[in-house]
Amino acid sequence: MPLVTLNEVLKPAVVGGYAVGAFNCNNMEIVQAIINAAKAEKSPVIIQASQGAIKYAGLEYITALVKVASNCSIPTVLHLDHGTDFNQVMRCLRAGFTSVMIDGSKYPLEENIELTKRVVEIAHAMGATVEGELGRIGGVEDQVRVSEREVLLTDPEEAVRFVEETGIDALAIAIGTAHGVYRGIPKLDFERLETIAKKVDTPIVLHGSSGIPDDDIRKAVQLGIRKINIDTNIRVAFVEANRKALKDNPEEIDPRKILVHSREAATKVIRHKMQVFGCAGKINS
Repeated sequence: MPLVTLNEVLKPAVVGGYAVGAFNCNNMEIVQAIINAAKAEKSPVIIQASQGAIKYAGLEYITALVKVASNCSIPTVLHLDHGTDFNQVMRCLRAGFTSVMIDGSKYPLEENIELTKRVVEIAHAMGATVEGELGRIGGVEDQVRVSEREVLLTDPEEAVRFVEETGIDALAIAIGTAHGVYRGIPKLDFERLETIAKKVDTPIVLHGSSGIPDDDIRKAVQLGIRKINIDTNIRVAFVEANRKALKDNPEEIDPRKILVHSREAATKVIRHKMQVFGCAGKINS
């Protein structure tokens, strides 16, 4: 089926009380792993590419890979993750992305609103959806680097204004998560999440979700999270499987016989996440 927008997978999630997984891709094997997991779990899915992934693989390759993979019965969104550059966002929309994130969180509220609103107007005219971010999520993800002193949790009242004035389709908030590998177990501000969820109608997004205990994820979903981003968990599983395959088969020179293990490991991780998020089994249910 053709690629769909965020609204087409998140609106049912709002009604059903579950979250849809948004999984970052960097190459063909990871795209295949995401789709294979979605097929196995009968789950809608969001495949997203960061600016770093696009730089590595190429915009045309990423777009083509996802379009080919989505030629099945799975509702699939092609989403730009953490678009910080207006021109990059526009290139993704022209290439066929059905959804984009414009991350203006580094700017003061007024500037963030204006930038996000501008992207929303253009994307909606092209039939695409937009995720915006309010608050600053710590950690490192490709070009996005936020130190501990720069972390800013989302203010609930500002969230109401941000959603109303921009017209975004999904809101990424900062409640204590971080991008990359955690040094300890993160402590999420569930009270802040609950307050924001009660004040805004827009689906809420949780970034930096790799490494958060399953029970905390389930609680976040119960309190209103409807899109959950996963990247680091996939990378770790993929690379560790690759290392093991090379160690176990030092004479192997066929990359297919090595990467198949990486693809299987990534698929396993993604399937587990779908089960935890509650989106497994939501197709034709």
